[in-house]
Amino acid sequence: MSDHVTPSRNDSPATLLGPTALVLGVIAFLGTCPLLLLFPLTLLAGALAVTLGLAGARYARQGVGRMWPAATGTVLGAAGFVFPMALLSLMY
Repeated sequence: MSDHVTPSRNDSPATLLGPTALVLGVIAFLGTCPLLLLFPLTLLAGALAVTLGLAGARYARQGVGRMWPAATGTVLGAAGFVFPMALLSLMY
C-alpha cells in the first residue's frame, strides 16, 4: 500500500470546471440555431457555462486548471444565454 494518500494539487475537482464550462458553452451556442428549438436547454446550459467558466477562471489564476477552456466556455455560454433572451424580448 502506498504511503502517499493525500491528494495532490492536480487531484482537485476545480480542474474540471473549465472543460465542463466549455462543453456546456458549445451546447448553449449550438442551441441558438432556430431550427433546433432548444431554447430552454440553451438558457440552462448557457447560465451554467458562465457560472462554471468564471469559477474555472478564478481557479486557473491560482494555478489549478487551465484558463482557455474556462474563458472559451464563458464566452460561448454568454452568447448562448443572451441570444435566446434577446429573441424572447423582441417577440414580446
